[in-house]
Amino acid sequence: MITTSCNGRTFAIAIATLAGLSGASHAASRDFCAETARTLYSACKAGVTDDSLVKKAICLNVSDADARDACFAEQAAARKDDAELCRGQKDTRLEACDLLGSDRYDPDLRPNRFDDPKHPSKPNPYFPLTVGHKWEYRAGDELNTVEVVDETKLIAGVTCIVARDLVFTSGDLTEATDDWYTDAKDGNTWYFGEKTGEYESFDGDHPREPELVNIDGSFKAGRDGDKPGIIFLASPHVGDVYLEEFSLANAEDATVVLSTDYSYGKDATLDQAVPKTLAERMCAGDCVVTKNFSMLEPGIFARKYYARGIGVILEVEFDPEADEPTVTQLTDCNFDARCNGLPQP
Repeated sequence: MITTSCNGRTFAIAIATLAGLSGASHAASRDFCAETARTLYSACKAGVTDDSLVKKAICLNVSDADARDACFAEQAAARKDDAELCRGQKDTRLEACDLLGSDRYDPDLRPNRFDDPKHPSKPNPYFPLTVGHKWEYRAGDELNTVEVVDETKLIAGVTCIVARDLVFTSGDLTEATDDWYTDAKDGNTWYFGEKTGEYESFDGDHPREPELVNIDGSFKAGRDGDKPGIIFLASPHVGDVYLEEFSLANAEDATVVLSTDYSYGKDATLDQAVPKTLAERMCAGDCVVTKNFSMLEPGIFARKYYARGIGVILEVEFDPEADEPTVTQLTDCNFDARCNGLPQP
């Protein structure tokens, strides 16, 4: 459930102003956002039917009666779960429409609106993109490194900087992503896409090395109808909402700003699962906290905590099926003294 204390009209105005939307006014009777949600629901149901029929065909060719019965049982269970996911995605999208408004999502991407990402005129203090900056995050047996590398990529006429994001689980590479960001001249930081890959290493292989097994979630502005989103605002205010990415049925993340003056002990809800020593070092009443959610993962959301001059210092993910939230915290960076000797998870 997407919850907020602000009204939908405030959010609709925010997204229209910040993203530079074109099209009908908010007073228009046609609700393009809801139409999109319902159309994607139809597509999802069709996909469930397709997958289920393929699984049925596989089961029909199993000779052993017990194994065949088990196959059909798996088919029925998968179809039920997938149908429930489709409904959940539809509900999440429609709830998001209450925040975003009814207009089409069609941001103004004229290249003259954007800066040189290596030398922006209004660098975003909460999302720094300086070449050579590197962050290290840990959560359980996962290590996540992010580095702004000295590379650019021209996308839809806009030059983006490359951030290389690597995830290691128990020492094995499990995800490698190039994220493409750029700053607009108004100070908003945009997300133009990502090239992501999931990797798996298999015991018994020689040499044992990570193999690419999945590229789901990759998207790029201008390809197959994909559009960029805002990754961080120049001047966030509580209640602002924006899309981070627009790759339908593939990558659909959105953000709501919860606080712009967070410090530990000020709000018990926002303190949930937050390491006190980390927050006290990084947040002197000026941290920004956002709520991030994906239309594709109903019920799951994360709170992200941003410190001025550093960027993301903490992510707390809440999953209704998990006993405890997942906490991913900053453990090092190479450009700010506050990162020295950070607490470990």
